[in-house]
Amino acid sequence: MQIILKKDVQNVGEAGDIVNVKDGYARNFLLPQGSAELATKGALENREKNIARIKAKQEKLHQEALEKAQAIEKFGKLELSAKAGESGKLFGTITTKKLAEELAARSGIEVDRKIISLNAPINKIGNYTMLIKLTSKVKCELAVSVTASEVVKEAIEEEPETTEEA
Repeated sequence: MQIILKKDVQNVGEAGDIVNVKDGYARNFLLPQGSAELATKGALENREKNIARIKAKQEKLHQEALEKAQAIEKFGKLELSAKAGESGKLFGTITTKKLAEELAARSGIEVDRKIISLNAPINKIGNYTMLIKLTSKVKCELAVSVTASEVVKEAIEEEPETTEEA
């Protein structure tokens, strides 16, 4: 099915592109979300008329993404602390939602959790790197350092003694 993208769609294309996708993907995902429209004769003519406006909007978004990437790189390192056991394992995992919230709270840079990707889950004390994909062309990395806010002694579970009755 041939469609015209209204928004950038990861691994498909950028806004204004005419792309071919599977019928089900278009009908069930792209069209209901408003990310695309069918490439009818009228829509194609309308796209040609608005191509300059679309390109200007893309350029503006690209510039904003570059500025945000520079601000993130200037921030340097995101330091977090979490409750951990003696072995260094965290109680729970630090999620991309938590990373986005901490980045916004500490630097004032708003980032959607969906554009953050991690090379490994953050479930131990240590240093990590998160990749932030602002647009399909603009990506930046941010170092994340996780320390223990509280070390909890890990109790060795003993099996309770059972008494047998005869």
